Amino acid sequence: MSFGGMVKERPHRPLVVLAGAMALLFVVSALGLLFDDRTLVNAPLWAKPFKFAVSVGMYSLTLAWLLTLLRRGRWAGWWIGTVFAVGIGMDMALLVWQVVIRDRALHFNHATPSDVTINNFVATGAFTAWGATAAAVVLLLFQKLPDRALASALRWGTALAAVGMGLALLMFSPTPAQQAMKAAGERPPMVGGHTVGLADGGPGLPVLGWSTVGGDLRIPHFVGIHAIQVLPLMALALAALARRYPVLSSDLVRRRLVWTAVGGYAGVLALVTWQALRGQSIVRPDFWTLSAAAGLIVAVAAGVALSLRSPRVHALTEF
Repeated sequence: MSFGGMVKERPHRPLVVLAGAMALLFVVSALGLLFDDRTLVNAPLWAKPFKFAVSVGMYSLTLAWLLTLLRRGRWAGWWIGTVFAVGIGMDMALLVWQVVIRDRALHFNHATPSDVTINNFVATGAFTAWGATAAAVVLLLFQKLPDRALASALRWGTALAAVGMGLALLMFSPTPAQQAMKAAGERPPMVGGHTVGLADGGPGLPVLGWSTVGGDLRIPHFVGIHAIQVLPLMALALAALARRYPVLSSDLVRRRLVWTAVGGYAGVLALVTWQALRGQSIVRPDFWTLSAAAGLIVAVAAGVALSLRSPRVHALTEF
């Protein structure tokens, strides 16, 4: 099965330019990690630019490809991509300025008026990108793509990405310690944080930096936004495997598998969000987290088994 005829439009130029800029930042950040020993909040200074360059670059290319599939609302799609590129592009420029050049924390920083201004601009760019992604979800609802399994993966992947972006809001609530400072009439230098139950800057996983001693809200944010890559790639992989495995040649079987993957992915997103909010490290799951994970694995396995059943000739039309 080929999808070559689906992509006829040129990739969205502003998003491609943004991806190119992220590729350059990736190289520079990798060199910085190797040769610059400066740290910020107990982490390598170049770690944040490195991680964001990879994530934003992947997301931009995926969104650029996704917009080439539009048959309705192409003009709206162009503006959606442009708004996203401008919003996130502004955020990345501010990240480099604040972290690399000024050697100061970017997110949650309320230490000085200039820090507050930069923090507010970053929040504006993030909200703009979230709105653009939500608009892309709506636009995809009105598209008729040749492969219905891929169409479902695109719609749900983009929807979960919007949810993942929205989960970032959980990081911007004041921590109990910061609230206590406000109640005492003091001005906390940081408002919000990644880590639940502990201050940011503790032990973390290499490169990723996710806390190994407490809950980390960056994890559900990361898992959510990258659904836009994982689910469509799975649908494309199923179509490619259909050449070797006849059972996958059925559009209904592939759609069932995609829906199973969507349910499983949403379950993982809910699980890591629940785990983080309880102040539990991703590497130290308790009995309840492991039980929920086991239940999710069983549910997905059952869904796969049911999806692979031979479809009936007259199946009901499904979304």
